[in-house]
Amino acid sequence: MELDHFQRPKAPEIAAKTIQTITEIKRRRSMKTKYLITFLAVVFTTSQTFGHADVAPQPVNTDALPDVGEEWREENPYRAETAGEEVWKTAIEIGASGYNQNCARCHGLEAVSGGLAPDLRYLEANLDGDEWYTERYRNGYTVNGITKMPGYDELLGQKAAWAIRTYIETRPDDGALDDFLDQLATIRDDLKKIAERLVAGTAAYADISAKVDTYKAVLREVANQVSTASGAPAADSAASRAYTALDASAEGVAKATEFLTVGLSVAQ
Repeated sequence: MELDHFQRPKAPEIAAKTIQTITEIKRRRSMKTKYLITFLAVVFTTSQTFGHADVAPQPVNTDALPDVGEEWREENPYRAETAGEEVWKTAIEIGASGYNQNCARCHGLEAVSGGLAPDLRYLEANLDGDEWYTERYRNGYTVNGITKMPGYDELLGQKAAWAIRTYIETRPDDGALDDFLDQLATIRDDLKKIAERLVAGTAAYADISAKVDTYKAVLREVANQVSTASGAPAADSAASRAYTALDASAEGVAKATEFLTVGLSVAQ
Protein backbone atom coordinates (compact mmCIF):
# COMPACT_ATOMS: atom_id res chain seq x y z
CA MET A 1 0.00 0.00 0.00
CA GLU A 2 1.36 3.42 -0.96
CA LEU A 3 1.85 6.03 1.73
CA ASP A 4 -0.44 8.49 -0.05
CA HIS A 5 -3.32 6.06 0.29
CA PHE A 6 -2.84 5.67 4.07
CA GLN A 7 -5.60 7.51 5.91
CA ARG A 8 -4.56 8.81 9.34
CA PRO A 9 -7.26 8.85 12.02
CA LYS A 10 -8.71 12.23 12.60
CA ALA A 11 -8.26 13.97 15.96
CA PRO A 12 -11.95 13.61 16.99
CA GLU A 13 -11.79 9.87 16.34
CA ILE A 14 -8.67 9.52 18.51
CA ALA A 15 -10.29 11.51 21.29
CA ALA A 16 -13.45 9.40 21.15
CA LYS A 17 -11.51 6.14 21.34
CA THR A 18 -9.38 7.47 24.21
CA ILE A 19 -12.47 8.45 26.18
CA GLN A 20 -14.01 5.05 25.46
CA THR A 21 -10.86 3.26 26.69
CA ILE A 22 -10.68 5.33 29.88
CA THR A 23 -14.36 4.68 30.55
CA GLU A 24 -13.86 0.92 30.11
CA ILE A 25 -10.87 0.93 32.50
CA LYS A 26 -12.90 2.79 35.12
CA ARG A 27 -15.79 0.35 34.67
CA ARG A 28 -13.52 -2.68 35.17
CA ARG A 29 -11.91 -1.14 38.24
CA SER A 30 -15.34 -0.43 39.66
CA MET A 31 -16.42 -4.04 39.05
CA LYS A 32 -13.25 -5.37 40.72
CA THR A 33 -13.91 -3.15 43.72
CA LYS A 34 -17.49 -4.42 43.96
CA TYR A 35 -16.33 -8.04 43.69
CA LEU A 36 -13.72 -7.47 46.41
CA ILE A 37 -16.26 -5.87 48.74
CA THR A 38 -18.71 -8.72 48.11
CA PHE A 39 -16.01 -11.33 48.71
CA LEU A 40 -14.92 -9.73 51.98
CA ALA A 41 -18.53 -9.49 53.10
CA VAL A 42 -19.07 -13.19 52.40
CA VAL A 43 -15.90 -14.13 54.27
CA PHE A 44 -16.88 -11.98 57.24
CA THR A 45 -20.44 -13.31 57.25
CA THR A 46 -19.21 -16.90 56.99
CA SER A 47 -16.84 -16.48 59.90
CA GLN A 48 -19.66 -15.01 61.96
CA THR A 49 -22.11 -17.68 60.86
CA PHE A 50 -19.84 -20.52 61.82
CA GLY A 51 -18.77 -18.99 65.08
CA HIS A 52 -20.08 -21.39 67.69
CA ALA A 53 -20.91 -18.98 70.48
CA ASP A 54 -24.55 -18.60 69.47
CA VAL A 55 -25.30 -22.34 69.52
CA ALA A 56 -26.52 -23.77 72.82
CA PRO A 57 -24.88 -27.14 73.65
CA GLN A 58 -27.36 -29.98 73.90
CA PRO A 59 -27.27 -32.25 76.98
CA VAL A 60 -26.10 -35.84 76.61
CA ASN A 61 -27.63 -38.58 78.75
CA THR A 62 -24.71 -40.69 79.97
CA ASP A 63 -26.51 -42.56 82.77
CA ALA A 64 -25.87 -45.93 81.08
CA LEU A 65 -22.09 -45.46 81.21
CA PRO A 66 -19.80 -46.24 84.17
CA ASP A 67 -18.63 -43.28 86.22
CA VAL A 68 -15.11 -42.05 85.57
CA GLY A 69 -14.63 -39.82 88.62
CA GLU A 70 -14.17 -36.07 88.87
CA GLU A 71 -10.49 -35.92 87.91
CA TRP A 72 -10.02 -35.95 84.16
CA ARG A 73 -8.65 -39.15 82.71
CA GLU A 74 -5.63 -39.00 80.45
CA GLU A 75 -6.85 -41.83 78.24
CA ASN A 76 -10.25 -42.90 76.92
CA PRO A 77 -11.74 -45.19 79.61
CA TYR A 78 -14.49 -46.56 77.35
CA ARG A 79 -12.34 -48.46 74.86
CA ALA A 80 -13.25 -52.14 74.56
CA GLU A 81 -9.86 -53.34 75.80
CA THR A 82 -10.32 -51.28 78.97
CA ALA A 83 -14.05 -51.30 79.73
CA GLY A 84 -15.28 -54.34 77.82
CA GLU A 85 -17.23 -54.67 74.59
CA GLU A 86 -20.67 -53.91 76.03
CA VAL A 87 -19.55 -50.62 77.59
CA TRP A 88 -17.71 -49.79 74.37
CA LYS A 89 -20.86 -50.33 72.29
CA THR A 90 -22.93 -48.26 74.72
CA ALA A 91 -20.36 -45.46 74.56
CA ILE A 92 -20.53 -45.47 70.76
CA GLU A 93 -24.33 -45.23 70.81
CA ILE A 94 -24.37 -42.39 73.35
CA GLY A 95 -21.42 -40.71 71.68
CA ALA A 96 -23.19 -40.78 68.31
CA SER A 97 -26.14 -38.92 69.80
CA GLY A 98 -23.89 -36.41 71.56
CA TYR A 99 -21.79 -35.85 68.45
CA ASN A 100 -24.77 -35.34 66.14
CA GLN A 101 -26.33 -32.80 68.50
CA ASN A 102 -23.21 -30.82 69.34
CA CYS A 103 -20.43 -31.46 66.84
CA ALA A 104 -21.81 -32.44 63.43
CA ARG A 105 -22.72 -28.84 62.56
CA CYS A 106 -19.03 -27.98 62.13
CA HIS A 107 -17.21 -31.32 61.96
CA GLY A 108 -19.65 -33.02 59.57
CA LEU A 109 -22.06 -35.95 59.67
CA GLU A 110 -20.37 -39.23 60.62
CA ALA A 111 -17.37 -37.00 61.51
CA VAL A 112 -16.57 -36.52 57.81
CA SER A 113 -15.44 -32.90 57.70
CA GLY A 114 -16.33 -30.67 54.79
CA GLY A 115 -13.24 -28.54 55.42
CA LEU A 116 -14.71 -26.05 57.87
CA ALA A 117 -13.23 -27.83 60.90
CA PRO A 118 -10.62 -30.57 61.47
CA ASP A 119 -11.52 -34.09 60.34
CA LEU A 120 -11.62 -35.76 63.74
CA ARG A 121 -11.64 -39.27 62.27
CA TYR A 122 -7.89 -39.02 61.79
CA LEU A 123 -7.14 -38.12 65.39
CA GLU A 124 -5.16 -41.17 66.51
CA ALA A 125 -6.79 -43.49 69.03
CA ASN A 126 -3.98 -43.30 71.57
CA LEU A 127 -2.70 -41.19 74.46
CA ASP A 128 -1.45 -38.38 72.20
CA GLY A 129 -4.78 -38.17 70.40
CA ASP A 130 -6.66 -38.22 73.70
CA GLU A 131 -4.53 -35.36 75.01
CA TRP A 132 -5.28 -33.14 71.99
CA TYR A 133 -8.96 -34.05 72.12
CA THR A 134 -9.49 -33.32 75.83
CA GLU A 135 -7.61 -30.01 75.62
CA ARG A 136 -9.85 -28.81 72.79
CA TYR A 137 -13.01 -30.30 74.33
CA ARG A 138 -12.41 -28.65 77.70
CA ASN A 139 -11.05 -25.27 76.61
CA GLY A 140 -12.62 -24.72 73.20
CA TYR A 141 -11.06 -22.75 70.36
CA THR A 142 -11.10 -19.01 69.64
CA VAL A 143 -9.72 -17.12 66.62
CA ASN A 144 -9.50 -13.31 66.49
CA GLY A 145 -12.04 -13.00 69.27
CA ILE A 146 -14.53 -15.30 67.54
CA THR A 147 -15.44 -18.50 69.40
CA LYS A 148 -15.15 -21.28 66.84
CA MET A 149 -15.80 -23.91 69.49
CA PRO A 150 -16.86 -23.46 73.12
CA GLY A 151 -15.36 -25.45 75.95
CA TYR A 152 -17.65 -28.33 76.88
CA ASP A 153 -16.04 -29.29 80.19
CA GLU A 154 -18.68 -27.77 82.47
CA LEU A 155 -21.45 -27.93 79.87
CA LEU A 156 -21.44 -31.67 79.10
CA GLY A 157 -18.90 -33.23 81.42
CA GLN A 158 -16.28 -35.94 81.18
CA LYS A 159 -18.49 -38.98 80.50
CA ALA A 160 -20.01 -37.31 77.45
CA ALA A 161 -16.52 -36.32 76.30
CA TRP A 162 -15.26 -39.90 76.26
CA ALA A 163 -18.46 -41.24 74.72
CA ILE A 164 -18.12 -38.79 71.83
CA ARG A 165 -14.44 -39.62 71.57
CA THR A 166 -15.27 -43.34 71.35
CA TYR A 167 -17.77 -42.68 68.57
CA ILE A 168 -15.32 -40.53 66.61
CA GLU A 169 -12.37 -42.92 66.80
CA THR A 170 -14.45 -45.84 65.53
CA ARG A 171 -15.41 -44.11 62.26
CA PRO A 172 -14.42 -46.16 59.21
CA ASP A 173 -11.62 -44.89 57.02
CA ASP A 174 -12.41 -43.42 53.60
CA GLY A 175 -13.09 -46.25 51.17
CA ALA A 176 -13.04 -48.90 53.91
CA LEU A 177 -16.26 -50.44 52.59
CA ASP A 178 -15.47 -50.15 48.88
CA ASP A 179 -14.54 -53.81 48.43
CA PHE A 180 -17.80 -54.93 50.04
CA LEU A 181 -20.38 -52.58 48.53
CA ASP A 182 -21.85 -55.06 46.03
CA GLN A 183 -21.99 -57.80 48.65
CA LEU A 184 -23.69 -55.56 51.20
CA ALA A 185 -26.14 -54.24 48.61
CA THR A 186 -27.17 -57.80 47.73
CA ILE A 187 -27.75 -58.62 51.40
CA ARG A 188 -29.67 -55.37 51.90
CA ASP A 189 -31.97 -56.06 48.95
CA ASP A 190 -32.73 -59.60 50.11
CA LEU A 191 -33.34 -58.47 53.69
CA LYS A 192 -35.81 -55.90 52.40
CA LYS A 193 -37.80 -58.67 50.69
CA ILE A 194 -37.62 -60.82 53.83
CA ALA A 195 -38.94 -57.93 55.95
CA GLU A 196 -41.89 -57.51 53.59
CA ARG A 197 -42.68 -61.23 53.81
CA LEU A 198 -42.45 -61.18 57.61
CA VAL A 199 -44.85 -58.25 57.82
CA ALA A 200 -47.24 -59.97 55.40
CA GLY A 201 -47.00 -63.24 57.33
CA THR A 202 -45.90 -65.24 54.27
CA ALA A 203 -42.42 -66.18 55.47
CA ALA A 204 -41.55 -69.56 56.97
CA TYR A 205 -39.59 -69.05 60.19
CA ALA A 206 -37.17 -71.91 59.47
CA ASP A 207 -36.20 -70.46 56.09
CA ILE A 208 -35.84 -66.95 57.49
CA SER A 209 -33.79 -68.13 60.45
CA ALA A 210 -31.34 -69.98 58.21
CA LYS A 211 -30.87 -66.95 55.95
CA VAL A 212 -30.44 -64.63 58.91
CA ASP A 213 -27.72 -66.86 60.34
CA THR A 214 -25.94 -66.91 56.99
CA TYR A 215 -26.13 -63.15 56.57
CA LYS A 216 -25.00 -62.51 60.14
CA ALA A 217 -21.89 -64.60 59.50
CA VAL A 218 -21.13 -62.62 56.34
CA LEU A 219 -21.76 -59.27 58.03
CA ARG A 220 -19.49 -60.17 60.91
CA GLU A 221 -16.72 -61.19 58.53
CA VAL A 222 -17.04 -57.91 56.62
CA ALA A 223 -17.20 -55.86 59.83
CA ASN A 224 -13.94 -57.38 61.05
CA GLN A 225 -12.19 -56.22 57.88
CA VAL A 226 -13.32 -52.59 57.99
CA SER A 227 -10.45 -50.32 59.05
CA THR A 228 -10.75 -47.13 61.08
CA ALA A 229 -9.24 -43.78 60.17
CA SER A 230 -7.88 -43.37 63.71
CA GLY A 231 -6.09 -46.69 63.93
CA ALA A 232 -8.57 -48.03 66.50
CA PRO A 233 -8.81 -51.84 66.32
CA ALA A 234 -12.52 -51.99 65.44
CA ALA A 235 -14.82 -49.82 63.34
CA ASP A 236 -18.43 -48.94 63.97
CA SER A 237 -19.55 -49.50 60.38
CA ALA A 238 -22.76 -50.22 58.51
CA ALA A 239 -21.76 -53.89 58.49
CA SER A 240 -21.20 -54.06 62.25
CA ARG A 241 -24.43 -52.19 62.99
CA ALA A 242 -26.43 -54.46 60.70
CA TYR A 243 -24.80 -57.51 62.27
CA THR A 244 -25.77 -56.39 65.77
CA ALA A 245 -29.36 -55.52 64.81
CA LEU A 246 -30.14 -58.53 62.64
CA ASP A 247 -32.30 -61.37 63.97
CA ALA A 248 -35.22 -63.37 62.62
CA SER A 249 -37.84 -60.83 63.71
CA ALA A 250 -39.44 -58.29 61.38
CA GLU A 251 -38.02 -55.48 63.51
CA GLY A 252 -34.50 -56.91 63.48
CA VAL A 253 -34.51 -57.43 59.73
CA ALA A 254 -35.91 -53.93 59.15
CA LYS A 255 -33.24 -52.33 61.36
CA ALA A 256 -30.44 -54.21 59.64
CA THR A 257 -31.83 -53.17 56.26
CA GLU A 258 -31.93 -49.54 57.35
CA PHE A 259 -28.34 -49.61 58.64
CA LEU A 260 -27.12 -51.07 55.35
CA THR A 261 -29.14 -48.58 53.29
CA VAL A 262 -27.73 -45.59 55.15
CA GLY A 263 -24.20 -46.99 55.18
CA LEU A 264 -24.21 -47.74 51.47
CA SER A 265 -25.56 -44.27 50.72
CA VAL A 266 -22.74 -42.63 52.67
CA ALA A 267 -20.07 -44.92 51.18
CA GLN A 268 -21.16 -44.24 47.61
